[in-house]
Amino acid sequence: MQSAHASTWGWYRDPYQEHEDRYFSEGKPTKLVRDSGRESFDPAPDRPWAGPPVPVAPPAVPSSVGNGMRRADDAEREAPYDPHTACERATSAMLRYGAAN
Repeated sequence: MQSAHASTWGWYRDPYQEHEDRYFSEGKPTKLVRDSGRESFDPAPDRPWAGPPVPVAPPAVPSSVGNGMRRADDAEREAPYDPHTACERATSAMLRYGAAN
């Protein structure tokens, strides 16, 4: 069985040309394959590759994904919670918009 560089991990074009993609782990092809976005299992054949493994480009992520997400270190850039300020803001909002029934 052939193997690629040990740092070869992830999805690559199937070097056996039996499926669209084949998952590699530690430079070796695994039985995990993918065709038209559907994953299944098919053991790697016991024969030489038709060519070297070519990495598969990751799927494009729409730019709107994650816009509302916060970073883990956002809290470090914000002022610490102050209960007095929070109370003033809540009182101000109730006076402006009325208390909820």
